[in-house]
Amino acid sequence: MLTRRPILRAAALTAVAVFVLAGCGSDGGGKEANADQQGYVEGKGIKQVAAGDRKAAPNISGKTLDGQAVSLADFKGKVVVLNVWGSWCAPCRGEAPNLAKVAADTKDKGVVFLGINTRDATETNAKRFEENFQIEYPSIWDPEGRQILKFKGDLNPAAIPSTLVIDQEGRIAARSLRAVTVDDLRMMIDPLLNGS
Repeated sequence: MLTRRPILRAAALTAVAVFVLAGCGSDGGGKEANADQQGYVEGKGIKQVAAGDRKAAPNISGKTLDGQAVSLADFKGKVVVLNVWGSWCAPCRGEAPNLAKVAADTKDKGVVFLGINTRDATETNAKRFEENFQIEYPSIWDPEGRQILKFKGDLNPAAIPSTLVIDQEGRIAARSLRAVTVDDLRMMIDPLLNGS
C-alpha cells in the first residue's frame, strides 16, 4: 500500500514530465507542433552581421556522404551556404527544395552550398533524403554533431535546421535558426554577391 508521500512525489514527477513534453510539442507560438516536429524549436529568424563585425568560421571538415574529404577552407574566396540538417527533421524536409533551388540558381555566381548531416541513425537515411529532394551539393556526415560544436558565440547553429552564410573571407555573415525560404536565402546571400 502506498503512503501519502510517495503518491505526492509520483504526482509531482508526472506533472513535471507532462510540462516538459508539452514544451517539446509546441512551436513556441501557442500552437501545437506537427507530430513530425516533436522536439523542434523554431528560432527567432535571420541575423545578419555587418562586414566589420564578422568573425571567422571554424574549420569545418569531414567526409561527405559519398566518402569524399571536404573542408570549409576549400571554398575560401566564395560565398558558402552551410546548412545543418537531419533526415528525421520535418522542417529540414520543408526547406530542402528551397535550398536545392537556390543552390542551382547561384552556382554560376560563385556560391557554394555545403550541408552538415547530424543525428541521423544511418547514412542510408541521409542519402535517401538527398535523393528524394534532389540535393546535389555535398553534406558532411556528422552524426554526433562534432563539427557543429566547433562553432562558438552567438552565431552558432543552435537549432536543426540552421543555415549559416559564410562570406568570401571565411567569416560568418548571416545565420537562420529556422527553415529557410527562397527569399530568406536570397536575403542572406545577395548582399555578399553585391560586395556588402
